[in-house]
Amino acid sequence: MTIQLRSADDIAKMRVAGRLAAEVLELIGQYVVPGVSTQELDKICHDHIVDVQKAIPACLGYRGFPKSVCTSVNQVVCHGIPSDKKILKNGDIINIDVTVIKEGWYGDTSKMYVVGDVAPHAQRLIDISQECLYKAIDMVKPGIRLGDIGHVIQTHAEANYYSVVRDYCGHGIGMEFHEEPQVLHYGKPDTGLVLEEGMTFTIEPMVNLGKPQVKLL
Repeated sequence: MTIQLRSADDIAKMRVAGRLAAEVLELIGQYVVPGVSTQELDKICHDHIVDVQKAIPACLGYRGFPKSVCTSVNQVVCHGIPSDKKILKNGDIINIDVTVIKEGWYGDTSKMYVVGDVAPHAQRLIDISQECLYKAIDMVKPGIRLGDIGHVIQTHAEANYYSVVRDYCGHGIGMEFHEEPQVLHYGKPDTGLVLEEGMTFTIEPMVNLGKPQVKLL
């Protein structure tokens, strides 16, 4: 397993790509309202990435993916495909996942949005998932191991009666969309890869109300 270590200059370029991806998430929030289609959200994101940011939407064409962002509504865990037919309604929750390429570097991020008024159980799921993410990010430094990150996510999720999806994980990122290492969101402390300065990877816990299993549609 070859893991790229980035220089300070590399990381500065990655910060630019990451910032652009975050900007798309900030921009799109106002449009996430009842009655909008996920296709409309995709077009707004696409046009901003291409026309304003002068960047490339990484999802478009990736392994045949037909759209520029992923829109995963309610029970869809990840990689939902935007569609004219998918109209958001009051009470929905949606994850919008944005990856941009700027000067060859990838920035990958996502955010959960609520549509109108959502049920308390849906808001709590979002809140606990975000807490899992922040607890994991707070741990990241040279010398800790990937199992420690997975363990803190799994422990917090399960303490709140949720389960962690096993079939998808975080990943190394840089000048390619998905690189080594795989970053599992469950695990045992003091196991797995030891982190070193210059590693760049995503942490993207996927947390379920019910069982951890998913179906691929």
